[in-house]
Amino acid sequence: MKQKNNKIRIAIQNSGRLRESSLDFLKSLGLKFKITERSLITPCLNADVDILSVRNSDIPKYLKNNSADYGIVGENVLIENKSKLKIMKRLGFGLCSLVIAIPKKSKIVSPSDLRDERIATSYKNTLKNYLKKNKINASIVNIQGSVEICPSINLSDAICDITQSGNTLKENGLKILEKILDSEAVLVKNPYLSQQKKTYFERFMKNTL
Repeated sequence: MKQKNNKIRIAIQNSGRLRESSLDFLKSLGLKFKITERSLITPCLNADVDILSVRNSDIPKYLKNNSADYGIVGENVLIENKSKLKIMKRLGFGLCSLVIAIPKKSKIVSPSDLRDERIATSYKNTLKNYLKKNKINASIVNIQGSVEICPSINLSDAICDITQSGNTLKENGLKILEKILDSEAVLVKNPYLSQQKKTYFERFMKNTL
């Protein structure tokens, strides 16, 4: 699979908690660019590099389909997508955890109590693997966004979601029952990346790898 564009393409989150830190990281490499909130493709001013602003969950697809050469994405997204993309560097920002949380007044006191309960999540694959590994037979309610509200409207008995400080959980009357994994932003690369592009980009990365 060949790209028509010979420029290096770096996919980053178009909005959300990783975006600004991703831009700061690219600037730290010496890349110069002028980017706006509506910029979908932003060319760098001093390098043959384009920055693609896309949905966070789609970044692995752009790399696997050879539509981008590098990507900055949360490791939790790679795990959820069962992606085998090679991690070039852990970037030290976007630190978070995927946890199972329950209402503060819930009668659930341990993960084994989740048996036959409903768990709302946007991370169904990761949760499914956790439940299977721990031999817990629970129902998964697949929700895209606003997962924290589900127990209060009786859509679920627990949730599985990403948390950083835990404040959002507390604000919604929830507490952590179990941590499934820790995550941070990582730099990943396209499995079809040419040696020419790899050599070119690693000139920018030489002081960070």
